[in-house]
Amino acid sequence: MSKSTALFIFSGLPGTGKTTLAKAVAKKVGSAYIRIDTIEQALRDLCAVDVGGEGYRLAYRIASDNLRAGLSVVADSCNPIELTRREWEGLALDAGVPYVNIEIICSDVQQHRDRVESRIADVVGLKLPTWLEVVSREYDPWTTERVVIDTAARSPAESEAELLGLLAARGLWENKVDVVPSG
Repeated sequence: MSKSTALFIFSGLPGTGKTTLAKAVAKKVGSAYIRIDTIEQALRDLCAVDVGGEGYRLAYRIASDNLRAGLSVVADSCNPIELTRREWEGLALDAGVPYVNIEIICSDVQQHRDRVESRIADVVGLKLPTWLEVVSREYDPWTTERVVIDTAARSPAESEAELLGLLAARGLWENKVDVVPSG
């Protein structure tokens, strides 16, 4: 259960496990889940748009509506550049809610490559990037605080447990287990 409304800003290269963890957190905290891949593919399919920053701009508006309605939001995107990172943060500040930057990495290059090359798109019509496209993607160094989860040689459940523990330590998530009396 979420302790309060918050924005969980997920970032990381394709194939690191970012979407798996973002969905898990959204489910655990009971938040809205906004995925840039879904928005961008919808723009391509429905509007025949050659997508640039439009997907992020739409996501910001949807996230803002949800935050202002008192719902936490998990934002799932590569979020590779300083500009988009600051825009997500500004969105939370404008809504008066806390935020946390969460970068998902896979430090094992071979494992990361294997993941990228074996992925199957779960968004209809989405063309997944090749390994060469992933490693040559623009990805700015971080200049602000963030939670970093390295998914190399770990199960999704292990990475999820670590992330939820770090979010709980920051007061952004509280695991409340209902105790059912025996009897």
